[in-house]
Amino acid sequence: MSTAKPAKTDETAETDETAETAESAKASGGSRRPYHHGDLRRAILTAALDVIATDGPAALSLRDLARRAGVSHAAPAHHFKDRTGLLTAIAAEGFGLLAGAIGEAADLKDAGVRYVRFAREHPAHFQVMFAPELLRDGDLELATARALATDALREAVSSVRPATLGIDPRLAGVAAWSLAHGFATLLLGHNLDGPVGDKDPEAVFRTLATALFRSD
Repeated sequence: MSTAKPAKTDETAETDETAETAESAKASGGSRRPYHHGDLRRAILTAALDVIATDGPAALSLRDLARRAGVSHAAPAHHFKDRTGLLTAIAAEGFGLLAGAIGEAADLKDAGVRYVRFAREHPAHFQVMFAPELLRDGDLELATARALATDALREAVSSVRPATLGIDPRLAGVAAWSLAHGFATLLLGHNLDGPVGDKDPEAVFRTLATALFRSD
């Protein structure tokens, strides 16, 4: 009578990945080092962000990321299922970071500056976050993080005097987001190299925002 093998838990699966990687390293003369237990997900995310920042999302390959992380080619799929899952995780992380940054803003202009700063400091996240065709629709983690970022922006808009807005607060939020997102996108694409020159981009944005919004 045959005995069914017990299902693998996340912990046993990661242990198997480590063992397989160690065997591969031994066979190749120790050229690959197994990742530290529990760090694989972060290692793959970090490697993916490096690829996106350099070559864009289209260059992303789970097999290549496994090679970069020094693990078996099946290891990334254990954590992210597929390429779409990995990109969705990156977008969710990005929106979480953005929500935290905007949430600490003193007013709407500061929120815009922090938005631009986020794009400059996290260009790979920024590329993926606003490309819905790359992401898994309905992902709970992504939806939650995106909602947090939206709420943070709405809170920043609420710091502006109603009389100053002149329009519905929701539309004011769209205007503020459009200004910050457009500026950040043009900046990352080097389309503002001429107008901005050697000036601090954040200072330039603050000047533009002041022309449109006044905070209490």
